[in-house]
Amino acid sequence: MQKLPSSIFNDVIGPVMRGPSSSHVAGAARIADLVRQSMRGKITRAVVDFDVKGSLAASHTGHGTDMGFACGLMNLPLSDPHVDQYERLAKEAGIEIEYRIFDYGAVHPGNYRIEVTDDTGCVRHWEGIAVGGGMVEMQKLEEFEVNICGDFFELLVMLDTERCPVETYESKITRLTGKSEFSLQSKKTGEDQMANRELLNLKYAEPVSEAIIKQIEETDGILDVICLEPVLPTHSSGHCEVPYSSAEQLLNYAKENIMEPWKYAAYYESCRGGKSVEEVFAQMEEILKIMEAAVDKGLAGTEYKDRILGAQSQKIQEAEQSRKLIPCEPLNTVIKSITAVMETKSSMGLIVAAPTCGSCGCLPGTIIGLGRAMNLSREDMVKGLLVAGLVGIFFAEEATFSAEVGGCQVECGAGSGMAAAGLVQMMGGNVTQCMDAASVALQNITGLACDPVGNRVEVPCLGKNIMGGSNAISSANMILAGYDKVIPLDETIQAIYEIGKSLPLELRCTFGGLGKTKTALEILEKTERHFGISY
Repeated sequence: MQKLPSSIFNDVIGPVMRGPSSSHVAGAARIADLVRQSMRGKITRAVVDFDVKGSLAASHTGHGTDMGFACGLMNLPLSDPHVDQYERLAKEAGIEIEYRIFDYGAVHPGNYRIEVTDDTGCVRHWEGIAVGGGMVEMQKLEEFEVNICGDFFELLVMLDTERCPVETYESKITRLTGKSEFSLQSKKTGEDQMANRELLNLKYAEPVSEAIIKQIEETDGILDVICLEPVLPTHSSGHCEVPYSSAEQLLNYAKENIMEPWKYAAYYESCRGGKSVEEVFAQMEEILKIMEAAVDKGLAGTEYKDRILGAQSQKIQEAEQSRKLIPCEPLNTVIKSITAVMETKSSMGLIVAAPTCGSCGCLPGTIIGLGRAMNLSREDMVKGLLVAGLVGIFFAEEATFSAEVGGCQVECGAGSGMAAAGLVQMMGGNVTQCMDAASVALQNITGLACDPVGNRVEVPCLGKNIMGGSNAISSANMILAGYDKVIPLDETIQAIYEIGKSLPLELRCTFGGLGKTKTALEILEKTERHFGISY
C-alpha cells in the first residue's frame, strides 16, 4: 500500500490528551483501541512484550505507556479526567495486564507484541509500533502482515484457500461492500501454522454495515472477520491527493498562487481530509481553545503527587513585578505560557501534543504567549497554528517526531521550527519567510538529545521547550529582518533526520546524558520505589 500524505490534525497538531508522552500514552492507547476492537467479547487479559533494547523497556511506566494501553483496552478517551486512575479502573473492569521485557529482536524501538484474551475464549496476537506523536502502525495479526494506521475503516478477513482462490473471495466481498480503497493480501511471516489460510486487509473510507458483515461471515470458506473503526481524527481515502508535500513544492506552487501563508495550510488539509477551508479553520480554532485552557490552567497553579517540579509558571510574573528580570515582555510571556502548558501536562490536565506531548509547551506557549503579549486576535493565532502545522507536515514527510528515533531535535526542535513559521505569519510575513524562519530555527537545534531525568517528561524537557520558544522568536526576527537562511527547509529537515539516526541509543529517549547524572539517578531511585519496580 502506498504511503498516504500526512495530515495536520493526525500527524502534527494532536492528539488531544493527558500527559506525559504522546508516543507512549496516545500511541499505546491507539494500539490497544485497535486490539480491543478486534475482540469478540469483553477483554479479560492482555500480555504485552517490549524488547529489552527498545525505548519502552525502561520507560513504559514513567512515560505513561501502561496508562495509555489500559485506557485503550477499556475504551476510555485520553481526554477523560480519570485516565490516571487506570489501574483501579482496569481492575474493576476485570482486565489483567502483564508486561514482559526480553530480547526478541525488535527492529523499531517502539515495538509492541500483544496477546489478548476475551471472555468468549477468543485469543488474538498482534504486533505494532508507536511511530511518534501518537501515530501507530499495526504490522502483524497472527502470522500475517497487515498495514493498519487507524485512518480507515478496516475489514480483516481470514480465508480458507483450499476451498477457492483468494481472488474469488475478494470478488465476492467486493460485490457486497463495493470496491475497497486499498486491498492487501497478507504474507505469512512465521512458521506454516496457518497452512491454507490467507488474510485480506481491506480498507474503506466509509463503514461497512453490520448486515453486510453478517453476509460475509456466512460465506463458505471465510473463517474469521474483524472490523476496525478509525482511531485518528482525520480519515483517509484512496483518492487523497495534496497540492504539495515539501517546502520546495509549496514555494513553487506559491509563485503561481499568491495568498496569505495560512491559506496554503488550510488548502492542504482541505485536500487531505476532504473538508472545506472553513471547516479546517474551525477545527484549528477548537484546538486553540484547548491550548488556551491549558495555558490558563497552568497559570492558575497545578498540583500532582508524582512530579519532580513544583508549580513555577507564576514565578515569571512575580519576578517581573519585582523588576528582577531583563525587560523583555513578549519573551517572558512566552516563557510563562510554555511553562504553564508543561505544568498542565505534568498534572494530567488536558493538552494538545503539538507535535508531541514532550514538546507540547513549545508551539502553543509561543503562539499564545506572543499573541497575548502583542494583543493579537485569536484569528491571528489560529492562522499561526495552521502555518506551523504545514511546516510539521513537511517534517513528518521527511523525518519523524519520535525522540526514540531522532532525539529531542525532532520533538522540541520540530516544535521550535513550526513555531518560528507561525510567528512570521502572525507578524505579516510571506510564505517564503515562514519556511525560511522554520529552517533557521531547526538549524539552531541540530543534535539535541533526549535525556529525561528520573524517567519523567519534565527535566530537562521544560527548559528545552522554553529554549524552543526563544529560538522561534529569534529565528522569526532574523528572517523578518532580512537574514539569509542559507540552507533550505527541506534540506535542513533531511539533515536533522540523518543526525538523529546517528545519535547513540542513550541520547534517544532512554537513560543517557542528564538522565545518568548523580542527581538524576537519585530521582530515578525514588521513582522505582514509588512504583515498586527496578530496571
